[in-house]
Amino acid sequence: MSTDVESFPHLEPELLVATYSVSGDTIYRNEAWHNVVGAGWSRFSEEDRERTARCLQEASSGSLVTNQFFLLVVPGIEDAVPLLLNFLPVHLPSPDSTIRVQGVSVTGEVLREPETWTQSQTQRNRLETLGRMTMGIAHDFNNLLSGILGYTELLLGYAIDEKSDPTLAEHLRTIERAALDGAALIRKIQQYIRQEKQTHFTPLDVPTIIQDCITLTRPYWYNEPRRVGISIEVEQDFDDVPPVFGSATELREVFLNLILNAVQAMPEGGTITFRTKNTDLGVRIDVIDTGVGMSEDVRQHIFEPLYTTKGERGTGMGLAVSYGIIQEHEGTIRVDSRLGEGTSFSIVLPRAEKSRPERKEVTAVDHRRTAHIMVVDDEHMVRTILKKLLTLKGHTVIQAESGEDALELIESHDLDIVFTDLGMPQMNGRQLAHEIRARHPELPIVLLTGDTDAGEPGEDVDVVLSKPFKIDQLDRTIQEILGDS
Repeated sequence: MSTDVESFPHLEPELLVATYSVSGDTIYRNEAWHNVVGAGWSRFSEEDRERTARCLQEASSGSLVTNQFFLLVVPGIEDAVPLLLNFLPVHLPSPDSTIRVQGVSVTGEVLREPETWTQSQTQRNRLETLGRMTMGIAHDFNNLLSGILGYTELLLGYAIDEKSDPTLAEHLRTIERAALDGAALIRKIQQYIRQEKQTHFTPLDVPTIIQDCITLTRPYWYNEPRRVGISIEVEQDFDDVPPVFGSATELREVFLNLILNAVQAMPEGGTITFRTKNTDLGVRIDVIDTGVGMSEDVRQHIFEPLYTTKGERGTGMGLAVSYGIIQEHEGTIRVDSRLGEGTSFSIVLPRAEKSRPERKEVTAVDHRRTAHIMVVDDEHMVRTILKKLLTLKGHTVIQAESGEDALELIESHDLDIVFTDLGMPQMNGRQLAHEIRARHPELPIVLLTGDTDAGEPGEDVDVVLSKPFKIDQLDRTIQEILGDS
């Protein structure tokens, strides 16, 4: 028995047991289960209720799901109650004599309260609150980035059409790249909070990524030092190297961090040198500075989380994150340095053995079709930029600011496609899609979201697109939908 009766005076120290059908219906629960968990799952948080449903579904398919930790809000107990559950499939013979899963047995126990429970609970609650706040901020930030990226694309169109100063187009592309990297960073934060893994790598040209980073950080290594009479130069020595498979955003984060560290290591000025070379081990990238260098003791700890030599100015996470990114890319990173002699970081990334075939474009000018589209989003800026971008491609667009408005407008317009945001009050995008599909089964629906957990296309949704989006991505999706209709 692991229950501390003195800590939880209202709970009996016995095993919690419940049985469920494969469809999730309750068959049996003992008194201890009833006292702790209650009649249903209402004492769990919304996130934990979703997790229990997934555990039941996985167990119903025949898998053991064990050691699942939950926190319950039990009436009469001030602190949340820690609960450990195991979901066990029950295999029984079926009428045709085959052995099948006929139900799921769920067993659980209340965990013993440690002496530091109150303190750890407070910290956990703070972290959970911070996670929820971060996800909300990420959603809003993706909407802002959608506006920035959309209007940047419009300005790029004007700059190219009017043959204006080429540096203007270059600056706009830098803004566009920064917005895309910002969106990728937000996506990475969302994946980290949900413990999702990076799975999508593409062939990348390393010198191009480095040059992008040099351009993005120019104000930091060129402009700012010169204001105080310091000169920092950047030199590039790039051999012809093959592409690597990876995430451009994550590799840019590595090189940006190395550039910023190099600048901070050269308070009197100096030179940052980038070199690439094709070696037997893979593509090698050297980042060398002529700064103050570091001692052997510092060098040995430089990739450890929270280790910093910058005092309150540093978090100690930059190089640790960079190390993790290179590991994720199946590469290596090492550092050589001596006090007064500068620092050299050497990264080796495996070559992409063969290029992946590019996706065949279906949006050639001769075959493009235009559509009547409804855009549904509670954010005025997102609706506006979507309309401008789609109109620029020749599509006709009407707008709705809520699911209720969309359902009214849809009856008086002949539409080809509906674009709807996922996160809207009263009626979210999937609920709206369900209502539309019930009334107009053949009308294609595209779900727009700034969340990595939006799910996959299904019965009510044809396509799921992530914010922020580019005009070519929107139009390609439209052409593919129209081509299938």
